[in-house]
Amino acid sequence: MDYKTQVINGTTYAFIDKSHWNSEKKRGEHKRKYIGKVIEGKLVFNKKYLLEKQLETQKTSKPGPVPVTSCKRSFYGAVYLLSCIAEKIGLRDDLKACFGDIYKELMSLAFYLVLEEGQAMYRFKKWGHTHVHPFGADIPSQRISRLFGMITGDAKMAYFKRQAKRRCETEYLAFDTTSISSFSELLKQVKYGKNKEGDDLPQINLALLFGEVSMLPVYYRKLPGNIADVKTIDNLIKNVDFLDLVKLQLCMDRGFFSQKNINELMKHHHKFLIGARTGLKLVKTHLDDIRDSFVTRSNYNPALQLYVCTFTEQWDYEEEKPRLGTIKTGKRRVYLHIYYNDQHCTDDRNRFNHMLDRYEEELQTGKRKREHEGAYAKYFIVHETPARGIAIAYNDKAIREAEKDFGYFALLTNSIKDLVEAIRIYRMRDLIEKSFGNLKERLDMRRMSVSSEENLEGKLFVQFLALELMSYIKRQMEIHDLYRNYTMQEFLDELDTIEYYQQPGRAHHLSEITEKQRKLYEMMGVDVPT
Repeated sequence: MDYKTQVINGTTYAFIDKSHWNSEKKRGEHKRKYIGKVIEGKLVFNKKYLLEKQLETQKTSKPGPVPVTSCKRSFYGAVYLLSCIAEKIGLRDDLKACFGDIYKELMSLAFYLVLEEGQAMYRFKKWGHTHVHPFGADIPSQRISRLFGMITGDAKMAYFKRQAKRRCETEYLAFDTTSISSFSELLKQVKYGKNKEGDDLPQINLALLFGEVSMLPVYYRKLPGNIADVKTIDNLIKNVDFLDLVKLQLCMDRGFFSQKNINELMKHHHKFLIGARTGLKLVKTHLDDIRDSFVTRSNYNPALQLYVCTFTEQWDYEEEKPRLGTIKTGKRRVYLHIYYNDQHCTDDRNRFNHMLDRYEEELQTGKRKREHEGAYAKYFIVHETPARGIAIAYNDKAIREAEKDFGYFALLTNSIKDLVEAIRIYRMRDLIEKSFGNLKERLDMRRMSVSSEENLEGKLFVQFLALELMSYIKRQMEIHDLYRNYTMQEFLDELDTIEYYQQPGRAHHLSEITEKQRKLYEMMGVDVPT
């Protein structure tokens, strides 16, 4: 063995001189590693060096026959994928920074929700026993409840802020809401409202921001169940200021359209793209002018397969000055994009006729519904006499008025001049609707049965983490056309079969990874596990 010596206070020390490159100082350097003493001409190794050599031998040498008393097999492949995704999108690091010691438990719960479709939290024990996961131990139901209570508003907001900084500086954020029914009567924000699924239960509303470039959720907010969509914008603006984005860019459907909301967005210098009803004065004026000559080849866009046109307009801007008791007015430039779709026109007409058929039957049978009274009065002329009974005629003028806008839709924006780009971004709103479906169907969110505000907030946050992971997988599956052969559950199950073996006295190892599984990892943008 080659070594050098150095005499210090009469004792001869042996060392190995190792050279290495210092990248910061951009020069070669030497480092001494002392391995023992030279006593009477013989090298006597120190304990540290002997221990290091022993560990190296254990790693490189084949283990001898050791009595195997137990062998633990755990599912690993799908959890490994989620761990890599959590690392890639910054979920793991941001959770650790914001929640400290409990971040591994939160990750394990989120992984469980992703992999066990529609399962309740209390079933975590069985799953945790059979899977390798970040926390590595059982999380009993009582502990889960305590964890939910430990998810503070400040920590949650800090997490949203860190995630937004990673990817949201330049992308439009699709904004939408959904209703979530609840059996609990103890939650403050559970109210009766317009339930989007027709449930006769009190509800809470959930608002979600979703990036149109990253295709990942960014932020959510819980709302009282009786708050209409059109009333949420003001509070949304106030609540997302903490994200510290240079400019907020929002994409919304027409349910959020109001003069007040547009003015509020302009007041804060935010960019917006919003659906506009064809009955809106600004839209109706242009449609009345162009309707007869709009559906022509010159207005046809082959890329969109739509008839299109754009108008540059001046928005009548108003801003209240409460301290002065005045209203600031002015003109702001906006772009109005109008589109016409033949197929949508046919679909709209079919739906309208089916609706009229149903209303007419209700009138004929006397089974009138209170919520349809307005439609009865608008589209039908009903005469009732003792002798002849009920005579029903159509209000053709009202029906023609309703039909004339079938197939048309409009977008209003203060930033996107290109009508092709505008509709591309607007169509990304479908991501939010599908994400809500994922929340409710896959993430045990169809009915909320928690009994406290703390548990509700905590569960929603863990479900949001799961949604982030699922959204990444969904995007990669769409890019690589994996939905032709797999549902998301089938895809995850394919990887979940990879096992992790733990045997006393033997190195831990994985079960065989097939070529198909290797390709799936590559499509997800992560390294194959080793």
